[in-house]
Amino acid sequence: MTLLRQPSTTAGWLSLIAVGSALWLALYQNLSPLAESLIGGFGLDRRTPFGEALHFFFYDTPKVLLLLTGIVFLMGVVQTFFAPERTRALLSGRRQGVGNMLAALLGIVTPFCSCSAVPLFIGFLSAGVPLGVTFSFLISAPMVNEVALALLFGLFGWQVAALYLGLGLLVAIVAGLVIGHLKMERHLEDWVQQIQRGEATWNDDGSNGWPARFAAGRRHVREIVAKVWPYILAGIALGAGIHGYVPEDFMASFMGKDAWWAVPAAVVLGVPMYTNAAGIIPIVEALIGKGAALGTVLAFMMSVIALSAPEMIILRKALKPTLIATFAGVVATGILLVGYVFNLVL
Repeated sequence: MTLLRQPSTTAGWLSLIAVGSALWLALYQNLSPLAESLIGGFGLDRRTPFGEALHFFFYDTPKVLLLLTGIVFLMGVVQTFFAPERTRALLSGRRQGVGNMLAALLGIVTPFCSCSAVPLFIGFLSAGVPLGVTFSFLISAPMVNEVALALLFGLFGWQVAALYLGLGLLVAIVAGLVIGHLKMERHLEDWVQQIQRGEATWNDDGSNGWPARFAAGRRHVREIVAKVWPYILAGIALGAGIHGYVPEDFMASFMGKDAWWAVPAAVVLGVPMYTNAAGIIPIVEALIGKGAALGTVLAFMMSVIALSAPEMIILRKALKPTLIATFAGVVATGILLVGYVFNLVL
């Protein structure tokens, strides 16, 4: 029971983090034997489609949740250094290019769901941050975030994660520059410039110290994981079905390198869907395991988390249809290029 209480001192927090990290590592290193034991407990043969699908589910569910919990706690602590007022002050007044780059980098350590990034996007607009800069943030926040990078690294290695990071940031920066160059401020809804600033969730005056920062990380885990775990389970369940039952030849023909239309089709297919990186990456893993091309699958993933239909609905409250269509068109073009580049180099 003592370990479940929130410590009030730095030493207490460090002790709790050390114990939690040891348990985290021990569990992570034994995921495969645990999955095998569960399959055996049900009397199933992994060589059957159902057995293989169930093994995928039992292995990936705790793996994704462990990765999610660890990285969200860490980034929850990091975010205590980025109060909204400080963020807006950092971005406003910057010239194009520098501001777009800062905004895209900021997206890595901010909300990793497109819909949860929209309120910050609107807050930046109301604080006078240039339109193109805010779009660089809006694109980067869901698409190039700590969860996506951590899971890509864990599943595919640092090369894929690094290439995704570089190309994703490039899409966010260039798309923001293009939208800024088009001077489309007149397509903002009239009330956007009149909304109030969001209140700071953290006052970094040094008085709270590390215990409060660690507490913020714990709170971040509770809020984020509680919100996304249904998407994770749904994504892994779908990925398990694909992994166990979908024929390899079908996936290779639909999402392979040889079909020139595969990348555009993947982007169109992804837009109506809505999930986040934690929910979609298990599906990515299953699709690739079935022979789909990495670039095509990542284009699908990017369209799901950066161009989701719910995001467009929320944005409609602040943006007129012309600006929404421009945003979607520019980002979709960038995603297409990323998909083709991945297919060419990997």
